Amino acid sequence: MSALVELDDIAVHFKVRTHRSVLPTTLRAVDGVSLTVERSECLGVVGESGCGKSTLAGVLVGLTEPTAGQVRYDGQDMGVRRSKELRRRIQMVFQDPVASLNPRRRVRSVLAELIDCHDLVPDAGMTSALNSLMEMVNLPTRVLDARPRELSGGQRQRVAIARALAVRPDVLVADEAVSALDVSAQATVVNLLADLRAELGLTIVFISHDLGIIRTLCDRVAVMYAGRVVEEGTADTIFTGAQHPYTQALLRAAPDLRRRSTEPRPPALEGEPSGALDLITGCPFRPRCPEAEAACAKAPPPFIHDGSHRTACIHASSSHRATADTTPRN
Repeated sequence: MSALVELDDIAVHFKVRTHRSVLPTTLRAVDGVSLTVERSECLGVVGESGCGKSTLAGVLVGLTEPTAGQVRYDGQDMGVRRSKELRRRIQMVFQDPVASLNPRRRVRSVLAELIDCHDLVPDAGMTSALNSLMEMVNLPTRVLDARPRELSGGQRQRVAIARALAVRPDVLVADEAVSALDVSAQATVVNLLADLRAELGLTIVFISHDLGIIRTLCDRVAVMYAGRVVEEGTADTIFTGAQHPYTQALLRAAPDLRRRSTEPRPPALEGEPSGALDLITGCPFRPRCPEAEAACAKAPPPFIHDGSHRTACIHASSSHRATADTTPRN
């Protein structure tokens, strides 16, 4: 496989005013992230709220301009102002379909406008194209004449997926695309994404808090903390042999239906996440890490590589401790 999308040392900094200072302070939402997404693979991105996942998604689709770094698509620098052709190549499915769909417009109007804007289908073939989109996301064609408020949450999110697919993208960025849905609707949307990936060869970047869904759907996983990637590897190695203390803490915090009610719960991660306004000189996880030592405060840890697995921790090694497999499988 060859990398379809490359993120090279992406940083997104904002100038904000706080009660601490009269002068603007730098908020480091994303702070030096490098990732690659291979063709037809699904990359999962996980981490606590505020770690920079959604900001990174905005950079991918061109909604957020990076302060530094480069986004490349198929080896081509996408630049700050993307052409219409490049914009349609990477599409996004947002977390809340109620907020991302125009409540006044019927589904037919929303989808047809996109197709017409990119000149993808002649006027005579528009009805057939819209019907095909509905079939693709497992919705009846009558949904085309409905407004978002007339649909269920799961139906609205499938319409949002159809909207993203309408311009025939190569990459789909799903930002917490199932978190606002109930469990049955979540399963429907996740299965749909898996089917679309198999049928269309879609490349997917899936952002989620749900480790069970990440494990089910994704080939590789990138774990973010305080705007940085702290660990990355295949889903199997992340869930069965995580080496970063933060990743291990996330896995311990995941619900485990196999744990008896009388068994003690694993210790919770103490402390608060490093703030995006904090100036971090060493490892960002150091204040909460049970294994922190003096060297962790001196400089950000370099990545230690073990094949395709990389971990930003001085304690990581191929012979380091293994993590108990406690993450639920969907």
